[in-house]
Amino acid sequence: MVELFDTHCHLSDTDFDQDRDAVLKRMAEKGVTRCAVIGYDLASSQTALQFARETEGVCCAVGVHPEHADTLTPEVLEALRNLASSPEVRAIGEIGMDLHWDTNPSAEIQKRACIEQMELAHELGLPVSFHIRDAHMDMINLLKEHQSILSGGIMHCFSGSWEIAREYLKLGFYISFAGPVTFRKAPRLQEAARNVPIERLLIETDSPYMAPEPVRGRRNEPGNVRYIAVKIAELRGIPLEELAEQTTQNARNLFGF
Repeated sequence: MVELFDTHCHLSDTDFDQDRDAVLKRMAEKGVTRCAVIGYDLASSQTALQFARETEGVCCAVGVHPEHADTLTPEVLEALRNLASSPEVRAIGEIGMDLHWDTNPSAEIQKRACIEQMELAHELGLPVSFHIRDAHMDMINLLKEHQSILSGGIMHCFSGSWEIAREYLKLGFYISFAGPVTFRKAPRLQEAARNVPIERLLIETDSPYMAPEPVRGRRNEPGNVRYIAVKIAELRGIPLEELAEQTTQNARNLFGF
């Protein structure tokens, strides 16, 4: 059986409270041996860490999502630093920029929160899980301006073009593809999935969100990362086994396993 690593999910969230054990069982049946559970504010980061401590094959990331950037006080940043001292924490995230919703904090507040958490990741020697929506050029410019504190990481649930992916690759990041790469009307994203060097390629579910074909519209779960692996292997014209082996090794390298 192939071995798969879901590099970004929210399995510790309340969406899974009623059937989490069954979800874990289905993961194992589909060959998903590891997953990274990601925080998006202080409370979810604490929950993600507790879940990682209790569950075999699970690591986590702690951080404040750009939608919550205005909650990143010095006290919260110090709390994240303390959480990140635990061995189960393998990244800072998800952090970044999201300019999609007018109700989100301003771009300047998001940038400040992102930089502060990038500095924390650099201080601790941890990679970063980046959330970027409708903000790729802003993010690329910010990363170029702060290259001295970059510690590597993932462009999670990548949504850009191959041209955008190349800019992140030049800066040393992995590109992670989620459910949208399986959608019928995603030629730009599929072009990126074909072209990203396989040694910089990762796969994820972002569950419970972004369910791939053929389960689109349902609650997503980590076992569905297999559909994403199958699609990308098909796009690249390689066996599933090769895609699974390389992406799993990439995830192990990134998270320090």
